[in-house]
Amino acid sequence: MKIQNQIRQEAFKPRDGFIKSYQELIKRTVIPYQYDVLWDKAEGNTEKSHVVKNFINAGKAVAGEDTDDGFYGMVFQDSDAAKWIEAVAYSLSIFPDAELEKSADELIEIIARAQDKDGYLDTYFTIKDKDKRWSNLCEGHELYCSGHMIEAACAYAETTGKTKLLDVMRKNVECIHRVFLEGDDFHRKAVPGHPEVELALMKMYRLTGDKKCLELASHFVDERGKDPEYYKKEVARRDWSVWGSDGADSAYMQAHLPVREQEDAKGHAVRAVYLYTAMADLASEINDEKLTEACRRLWKSITERQSYVSGGIGSTNLGEAFTVDYDLPSDTAYCETCAAIGLMFFASRMLEMDVDRSYSDQMEKSFYNAVLAGMQLDGKRFFYVNPLEVIPGISGVAPTHKHTLPQRPTWYACACCPPNVARLLSSFGKYAYGENESTVFCHLFAAGEISFQNGLKIKCDTLYPDGFAISYEILEGKKKIAIRIPSWSKSFALTKNDEPLQFTMEKGYAYLDVKAGDRVKLDLDESPYRVYPSAKVPALSNQVAIFRGPVLYCGEGADNDGDTISLRMIRDGKISDEGKIPGLEIQSPMLSAEGMRQMPQEELYSSKRPEYELKKIKLIPYFAWGNRGENQMRVWFPEMQK
Repeated sequence: MKIQNQIRQEAFKPRDGFIKSYQELIKRTVIPYQYDVLWDKAEGNTEKSHVVKNFINAGKAVAGEDTDDGFYGMVFQDSDAAKWIEAVAYSLSIFPDAELEKSADELIEIIARAQDKDGYLDTYFTIKDKDKRWSNLCEGHELYCSGHMIEAACAYAETTGKTKLLDVMRKNVECIHRVFLEGDDFHRKAVPGHPEVELALMKMYRLTGDKKCLELASHFVDERGKDPEYYKKEVARRDWSVWGSDGADSAYMQAHLPVREQEDAKGHAVRAVYLYTAMADLASEINDEKLTEACRRLWKSITERQSYVSGGIGSTNLGEAFTVDYDLPSDTAYCETCAAIGLMFFASRMLEMDVDRSYSDQMEKSFYNAVLAGMQLDGKRFFYVNPLEVIPGISGVAPTHKHTLPQRPTWYACACCPPNVARLLSSFGKYAYGENESTVFCHLFAAGEISFQNGLKIKCDTLYPDGFAISYEILEGKKKIAIRIPSWSKSFALTKNDEPLQFTMEKGYAYLDVKAGDRVKLDLDESPYRVYPSAKVPALSNQVAIFRGPVLYCGEGADNDGDTISLRMIRDGKISDEGKIPGLEIQSPMLSAEGMRQMPQEELYSSKRPEYELKKIKLIPYFAWGNRGENQMRVWFPEMQK
């Protein structure tokens, strides 16, 4: 049962601050850059995308014309265009731009021409393998691409009022409905290998009221895992493959058990959290308690036993997957950017059923660390993988560390993460604020003006996460406001109209009555603090990490004489604010921690006890690492007595 909903995208108008600066970066740099990538116009060594050309060629194939150069790229290449349109839609709601809207309209026209007469839309199977449609749910990503295009269509219609793409995708949903709910028995038992369409169908259902969307979402959730051998049977029915999967590892696709029986997060991390997001969304829509309980179990499995201190998830490059509880190595961590974004989606949907800061705290941690680290500060380079320790010469070189690159590439063949970051940042307000008839909810702290459907309008001003004072001015209305008090803040002060006030605390949220003219101020603890790992995490014995607010800090060689590996933190040593970070245009301060450096020795192993010298350990926000050239980086430091 839903307790509260995300706000509408257009309800949030950012004010000067951290979030607006990122949203401006997306508008000014990321969206134009990614547009050039889609059209193969990006300069430098940017890898060819061919996304738009695929749609053009698909349109020619549908019209019976010869295609120019066939299909190029990954089987899911269409989704890059969808996420770009979605990011554009969210950006237009904040920063109207006629030229950008025109560019999106032109791309939508090209996409529409690529749709077949029966509603089918997928460039790979239209250009390359038309006779193989819907025969490879395990690897084909047709429903994954449909899902992302549905999300784009909903966002674009909501922002612009234009329904061209929405009409295309409603026709596509009818096609999907015919195949999977009205078709042969084998397809009625099929579910997508990569969950995504389920959460997208829920969005379209809420926007359009089309019952077919709800029926399909329910069907794909309910059918998953009923037959753990389904993908093996599918492989046996066909004589072709995309990546050579034999379909045997059903847990990789979260299809090893019916979803209501699943206890632990397993398999590909992005697929998992996309599925769990849809499960939570559906559970709240139809009041399914068994599905809700499954979501709670899976949430705890991730956040209590399988998540990194950065809010990243997925500990191995083998399948981009979860492994087992407490297996969280720093130097080979996978932590795909999309997985952290998906965890935010999951958290947001759980918050709709249960306003509990355990969800919003995790959403915040993932955003400020695992998500933001995925993009260079200039918006032109991106990490797919986000390790917590990098050593040039080993990272990106050794066979076990090939995936942990020490520098962000400009683009890459599997380019799911860059447009995912763009759409999330542009829609941040939806995750920051929620509402129901009686209350508005402040889950994350973002400066802006927010117009709620329940009649309340507020203005938030804050420098967060660089400053820790958050003020709310009530511009219109009279309701309750619920403000999250982060669990990391050891103390806080909450006032209304400069006076202490009465409020109730429930699951980490302060509830208070407000009316037009009131001013509410929250002051959080800005002191840096240490975080220690569970003794169950073997990779992190006797180590410590440093946070300031929600922001995880790391050490880079650029600030530590090129060497972070020999550094040890002094137990209970002083942590100081060192002011501006050299070479980085960010407001977050550099921190320093009292530490020691192990003196070098020539031997690989020695019977002589190491010697140490006192050394300040300089620390910067983890999200800003890798912006000053290739150098060492680490988050966790061994701790020792002085």
